[in-house]
Amino acid sequence: MQDKIRRALDAVIDPELRKPITELGMVGEIEIIGNSAVVNLKLTITGCPAAQKIERDTLAAASQVEGIENVSVVLGVMTEAERAVLKEQLRGGRAVRTNPFDEDTYTRIYLVGSGKGGVGKSSITANLAVALAMQGNKVGLIDADIFGFSIPGQLGITGKPTKVDDLILPPVFELESGNGFVKVISIGMFVEEGKAVAWRGPMLHRAIQQFLTDVHWGDLDFLLVDLPPGTGDVAISLGQLLPTAKSIVVTTPQPAAADIAARTAAVGLQTGQRILGVIENMSWLENPDGTRTELFGSGGGETVAKQLSELAKAPVPLLGQIAMSQALREGSDTGKPVVVDQPTDSAALQILQIASLIAQDKLERASRSLKLNL
Repeated sequence: MQDKIRRALDAVIDPELRKPITELGMVGEIEIIGNSAVVNLKLTITGCPAAQKIERDTLAAASQVEGIENVSVVLGVMTEAERAVLKEQLRGGRAVRTNPFDEDTYTRIYLVGSGKGGVGKSSITANLAVALAMQGNKVGLIDADIFGFSIPGQLGITGKPTKVDDLILPPVFELESGNGFVKVISIGMFVEEGKAVAWRGPMLHRAIQQFLTDVHWGDLDFLLVDLPPGTGDVAISLGQLLPTAKSIVVTTPQPAAADIAARTAAVGLQTGQRILGVIENMSWLENPDGTRTELFGSGGGETVAKQLSELAKAPVPLLGQIAMSQALREGSDTGKPVVVDQPTDSAALQILQIASLIAQDKLERASRSLKLNL
């Protein structure tokens, strides 16, 4: 009977580690007393934020076993030795604090940047990550805008990362369908509410490095990085730390914004990055009568794509144009991504289409380390 229950518990997935609790060594002794079962669970740490969900799912799974009428769960905590075994398993043989997204990675990585703030880059990045997850992908999302972090709020994430000794387990945005998920990390998860971050270059580089090496990302299909505006230390560090990354440039139709976006992306080319394409946001306002009002002018996205094509000496496409959307704005403020909350909204449809184009992009393994040559 214990074996039957243990097999049933294979269906219980740890919401942070995204693996069965049986595979993670979290299931201890299973006691059978008549038609009742007592399942001893070993959580990774005391006060594990996923404890209630794991307990609830364990009760549900074990109760489905034929011959078992009553199930109770006893929660305990792993020993230091058991946690060491778990951490070794999660690292997959990699040394402590190594970058899992080096030249040998099979994760497709995209740095989403813009020349200036206020173009909707973070909203687009958050929704693209969720849209890719809706296709059944395992997605990671790094909020690298250290001074202007906003990704946790955009996805409605209020929880803090769980620390298993020196390993950080990122909060997860999980779709109701359960088919895909987005693992998220942001400096906003580590600072007190209302507090500002005031760091110089070396601290910024160290923070970004920790996001890559100290966080348990697992096997990801995609990693999206929300860059800060411009071409500062963070963008340069990520260009060097993520040698297989491609950049996605977000601009508005406004000529001033397009010009800055093109110059910003040009710096990425100098660090060896390839450019996947350009996204034009706030392209027009759709009127009730079906007409469009181009509040910020027109042609900015096409202009940036043309300029970057010339600089890169390779085609840089305009991936799509996204209309101004109240639903997109409201969803970003309330933590409900528009692609999930209102998938028929025009902006949601355009973002979903762009995500499909990104998903078609092929992984290109880096053949060399990137070097900054400014």
